[in-house]
Amino acid sequence: MSGSWMAPPRLLVSSLLVAVLAVAAADVANAGGAKPLTPGGRVVHHNHGKFTAGEWKRAHATFYGGRDGSGTTAGACGYKDTRSEGYGVQTVAVSSVLFGNGAACGGCYEVRCVDSPDGCKPPGAAAAAAALVSADSGGWCNPPREHFDLSMPAFLQIAEEKAGIVPVSYRRVACARQGGIRYAIAGNKYFNMVTVTNVGGAGDVAAVSVKGSKRVKWTELKRNWGVVWQTGEDLTCESLTFRVMTGDHRKATSWHVLPEDWKFGVTYQASKNF
Repeated sequence: MSGSWMAPPRLLVSSLLVAVLAVAAADVANAGGAKPLTPGGRVVHHNHGKFTAGEWKRAHATFYGGRDGSGTTAGACGYKDTRSEGYGVQTVAVSSVLFGNGAACGGCYEVRCVDSPDGCKPPGAAAAAAALVSADSGGWCNPPREHFDLSMPAFLQIAEEKAGIVPVSYRRVACARQGGIRYAIAGNKYFNMVTVTNVGGAGDVAAVSVKGSKRVKWTELKRNWGVVWQTGEDLTCESLTFRVMTGDHRKATSWHVLPEDWKFGVTYQASKNF
């Protein structure tokens, strides 16, 4: 942000505007006609079709980083480089109310500048579409405010740089991603941290499950932070299938996306997305 609108330092646990999280759940049907449950005991919801855009709401928006998006490609969601992970620099950090302790990471928003003749770009200017990758705190980001701190490339689509801060209208929209969901495992055979990125549709991840080709049965992972999920299950020496569930309860299964000889630190991409 520039001028007198300089925001306080953002927390390392911040997240960008369009947050995309995915949740994986196993379809395990109970006997006696009971509703199917995930491995963690939650009821499985069967939602078909495409993600539907949400209603328009009001908030304010500022910007940070450089004109080329520098300084905005990582953040509190666990992304290391949004350019290489499928999100580019059309990203945003949001206030804690929207961040949801990381549950909103990966979600996408359409943002329009409104009611600021001197700050908004001319009528008809394209709306900014951003992916949530980090979070902010303090100042305009204090609860209960809903606030967007856009990357400069996204902000300049809708407003003049000299404005610094503008009123906006925003809504949640579907995330358009190229290619399938991506998975990368860090850690060791006793503690695995799985980063799930490039999630389409709702974009946010609500649950993740994994199944091996040999001994590992469907196992539900726990959120470590943002888009990073964890399990103590030994996943080595098996072809791995992941099931991701997004915040709108839609699911995508990436069958055998990791080969039997998969390696820690390598990113593997599925053929499917939402």
